[in-house]
Amino acid sequence: MTAAFEMTLDYLKTRRQFGVPIGSFQALKHRAAKMFVELELARSAVMHAARTIDEGRDDRTVARAVSVAKARVSDAFVLIGNEAVQMHGGIGMTDEHDVGFFLKRARAAEMTFGDAAWHRARFASLERY
Repeated sequence: MTAAFEMTLDYLKTRRQFGVPIGSFQALKHRAAKMFVELELARSAVMHAARTIDEGRDDRTVARAVSVAKARVSDAFVLIGNEAVQMHGGIGMTDEHDVGFFLKRARAAEMTFGDAAWHRARFASLERY
């Protein structure tokens, strides 16, 4: 996720259109900011899950934290992968550029150990919703 985000930021700074870097366009700034927020939320959720495990919390608390982390990471990785490819344009889907690989990796990782919807349902059942 981080690599795809950083590659996208670098591309936004170097790719020029209409004589200016495309990263100066407000719409792309907003999309990059959304990517950053999702990345940080995913990191925070993973750190919280790791902390609950390290503290030796009960199984239910750990399961809730892990499900929240997996759902956040799955959603964030797919969003960042999609946005990275979109912002790179046509080159994002070629084998010459790694950003397309990150999107494929995000799609595969999303399904590993349950997708985001499965983990949201698990969280809901653990909370007895």
